Amino acid sequence: MQATARFSGHCTVYSSAIKPSFFSPISTRLPRPHPPPFLSYRPISLQIRPLSATMRSNSSSFSDPAIKLPGSEPCLRAVIAGMEKVYFSRNPTAQSILDLVRSHDGDHVFYDHVAFRTFGVDGHGIDSIAKFFLDFGYVQRDELRFPAKKLKALWFSPPQAEHCDAEPLPRVFISELLVDEMSPRSQEIIRKYTQLSGGGYKHAALASTLGCLTWGKPLYSDYELLSRESEYAAWTLVNGYALNHVTISTHRLKSEIRDINSLNRFLEDQGFKLNSDGGVLKVSPDGLLLQSSTVADSTSFTFADGVTESVPCCYIEFAERLLLPQYTNLAHEEIKEFHRRDGFEVGNADKIFESTSKEQLTRKAT
Repeated sequence: MQATARFSGHCTVYSSAIKPSFFSPISTRLPRPHPPPFLSYRPISLQIRPLSATMRSNSSSFSDPAIKLPGSEPCLRAVIAGMEKVYFSRNPTAQSILDLVRSHDGDHVFYDHVAFRTFGVDGHGIDSIAKFFLDFGYVQRDELRFPAKKLKALWFSPPQAEHCDAEPLPRVFISELLVDEMSPRSQEIIRKYTQLSGGGYKHAALASTLGCLTWGKPLYSDYELLSRESEYAAWTLVNGYALNHVTISTHRLKSEIRDINSLNRFLEDQGFKLNSDGGVLKVSPDGLLLQSSTVADSTSFTFADGVTESVPCCYIEFAERLLLPQYTNLAHEEIKEFHRRDGFEVGNADKIFESTSKEQLTRKAT
């Protein structure tokens, strides 16, 4: 089986002989099954060009303008692109949707944010992956709490891009399982693997870029036990620091699918299954942050005891940020990202987390 169709706890290795096909024709009606995603892989918002990454958009105006990213910006973009490559190799649905949106809308696709999951124990929590982004100028913003799921999360705003014509860097959303609130048996399992990892958490960004688990392959019995108490915990055990999802910024699109409701209908008409928990469209109380997501892809995972089972992998999200009330009279050409609703919403995020749940994975598409 090809490395892009499954993973088993080891680093994913990409052959240098494989070249991405950037010019393959794209059909508006997607075939099933999907072709191997590496054949059409292309980063949507972080393409690396020599010494700089330039695109046709304004700089990241929603970030703190006082913060400037130093000359190491190409390194940051290259690392995120590496994380993205692993993500697409495990999530053919995301690649197919990206190709479809591009074929319909052109090259106007940018990320709103990227997201990670972690174990909040012994250094393996939010800080493990956040340190990398903080070192490159990201700024910590709000904390979100999810008591029923025993989770907390922080989001980080990106630095201002080095070049005025550079594509915007994505926000970063990192959550962690509050391990101390889990049952004694679940805590024991999680601590067993994080202790096996040792100082692996210090290299979380590297592990994410390479597609590695820092603690090696788990036992299927441990995975099963965790999944009964926390599907989030089970997901993190087998996926580690891999990107949990990336989010397309719909209001940056140019065609009619810039409206997230139109995009949702468009995708469902093409046969994609969207997360229906709380309704397909998740709306913040102020009505200004609109989000939806696909149901996660599954992949074959071989556990340490030789059991091979299908496990949930990644999904793709969509976000539309509406104008803040004081800016609704702005002309279209005057609108910048900082004129729109920023941040995240607990109610929305709580439902988006369900994209990897067994209930959503086994639900029949309508």
